[in-house]
Amino acid sequence: MGNHAVFRSALVCLALVVVIVGICTQSFTKMMVTYLVGVVGIGGVLLPDWAYFDRDFSRWGSPVTVEERASAYATAERSGLARFKRYPMRLTAYASIYGFAVYKWWSFVSS
Repeated sequence: MGNHAVFRSALVCLALVVVIVGICTQSFTKMMVTYLVGVVGIGGVLLPDWAYFDRDFSRWGSPVTVEERASAYATAERSGLARFKRYPMRLTAYASIYGFAVYKWWSFVSS
């Protein structure tokens, strides 16, 4: 991950959410579940090698070439959000996985 400031700010926001959950529910278990769900969520969005996943799906079985990695970094330098391309398969997978995780987390924390 090239931008450590984004990762740090996401962790600070997660700490704030954990503190709010702790104050509202007064449950250490719910705080830990919130922390674990948040860390997995942050790790799933910010830590993957997007140069690898921004390729065609059929090429995921082969390693990233030097030219592909250089192209991905050049694109990321030009525009910070350009590296997050919209792929329907990835969007569907992320929406369903994270939607289910947030639903389960909310039903646990609100109970």
